[in-house]
Amino acid sequence: MRLQSGNEWVYAFRSQEDAASPPDLAVCAAAPFEPTVKLGASLYVPVHREVDGRFVEDGYEKVGTATACFRLTDRTFPPGTRVPFYARFHLPVGAFTASGECTLVSNDQPQAGVVLAGGALKLVEVPPGFVGGVLSNLSVFNPLKLPGFATGSYYTLYTFRNEGSASP
Repeated sequence: MRLQSGNEWVYAFRSQEDAASPPDLAVCAAAPFEPTVKLGASLYVPVHREVDGRFVEDGYEKVGTATACFRLTDRTFPPGTRVPFYARFHLPVGAFTASGECTLVSNDQPQAGVVLAGGALKLVEVPPGFVGGVLSNLSVFNPLKLPGFATGSYYTLYTFRNEGSASP
């Protein structure tokens, strides 16, 4: 989903780890740290349809792929741990690369072994016509592959277009 106000552009999407979209090892090799976890994901936006004069969510549409690279050193995932994070998102308007840290929030909700995290990352590479921005995430990491929980995130990408740039 894209929102636009002047030169400010906001994209909202979700990711889900996906064997059909393996991590791009070249992305992780470019990270400013040595990643210990490399994940590939597909990116999705909600699809809406009109029912009785109102719009309702009707599933998700795949809009891209992503590679996420991070460095975990303590497999107990203690809350409060700051984790270096580097990722590239391939969206219809181009590739965005973000770098920064995420903070582990919980390692036991909704059950032990499910890790919740969140972060704010700086956009360090943007497609032509864009001039930077920030990306935030709320994430679930399921390193134990517990049933009922998928590794994935909800992202908000806030970016800026060059003055006078044509719409992508």
